[in-house]
Amino acid sequence: MQDSTDRIKQLVADGVRDKVYPGAVWAIGNAAGMQAAATAGVLDPTEPDIPMRPDTVFDIASLTKILAVWSAIGALWEDGTLPLDEPLGTFWPEVTGHPLGQVTARQLLTHTAGVPLRAQLKNLYGTDPTAIRAGVLRETLYRPPGEAVEYTDRAALILGYLAEHLSGQGLDQLAHTRIWQPLGMTKTRFGPLPPELTARCAPTELDEATGRHLKGTAHDFSARLLGGICGIAGAFSTLDDLARFLRYMLNPTAAPTAPGFGPNWVEESLSVQTGTLEPVRGLFWHPAPGTDPADRSYVHYGFTGTGMWISPKRGTWAALLTNKLYYTRDRQPLANIRNTFRELTLG
Repeated sequence: MQDSTDRIKQLVADGVRDKVYPGAVWAIGNAAGMQAAATAGVLDPTEPDIPMRPDTVFDIASLTKILAVWSAIGALWEDGTLPLDEPLGTFWPEVTGHPLGQVTARQLLTHTAGVPLRAQLKNLYGTDPTAIRAGVLRETLYRPPGEAVEYTDRAALILGYLAEHLSGQGLDQLAHTRIWQPLGMTKTRFGPLPPELTARCAPTELDEATGRHLKGTAHDFSARLLGGICGIAGAFSTLDDLARFLRYMLNPTAAPTAPGFGPNWVEESLSVQTGTLEPVRGLFWHPAPGTDPADRSYVHYGFTGTGMWISPKRGTWAALLTNKLYYTRDRQPLANIRNTFRELTLG
């Protein structure tokens, strides 16, 4: 274990040296909690005296899809409120009679719904949130449902709207009351962040409009357009909160209060749900690169440089949080580190 930990520390430190990211925090653990964790680098290269810390707040980008949308949908499914395999138009009046009405929630979760591949909200629907919602829910499908696996942010956006419809709550309220609060995830929330949390937040991409790196405000344009709250992105979190979340997924007795989703949803999600279609998907989660789906090592990444892995078969989890987007949108350098990190943590 010590040899593996030392190699992870060196791997993550090398990423700082090579300017893949200014800094990073990481942890590996099991159902009992963290087994090892460390930090590397700095919060912001313009302030080299401020190191990354275990409690650094990160814009988690697409991990929002897991911490908010996947979790909330799972809670509604386990409540019996949401049928995964019935066409949405049979129980959601907003999409009845529109192309989306023939799609199922399971197809959205597996990226087989055939909805448009890019959000492009402002260009298509303007800037009014009500008009954006109407446009997204009435849009023509890109291809017939069930025909292909094609990742699209729209799936999470639509499922976030669905969760709001079924619960009668905003996605931020639903995630807080049903997921984050019961798990004790006290530092997880949608942005924009208040000043006290912004000060501890890792900056992301340079905002050309202000000449500053975004900090405490979601990098994702769709999230900013919708006031910081949407299914695509917009949430911020810390390493400790992600550890609580992942630990619970392996051990439901680990939570101080049981959240809305439970082991049935985890089992359903961390298994192949796409039949013979490629690439293989679970429900929002997908097999970690370089692994056999039968191994059940699943992963989800965030565009800003975040990622989390879980392997129920091995009883282990891992998280690596970076602000890689501070330097570049080039994905390959971080992809190389992520792949080696996964090999060292999950085998």
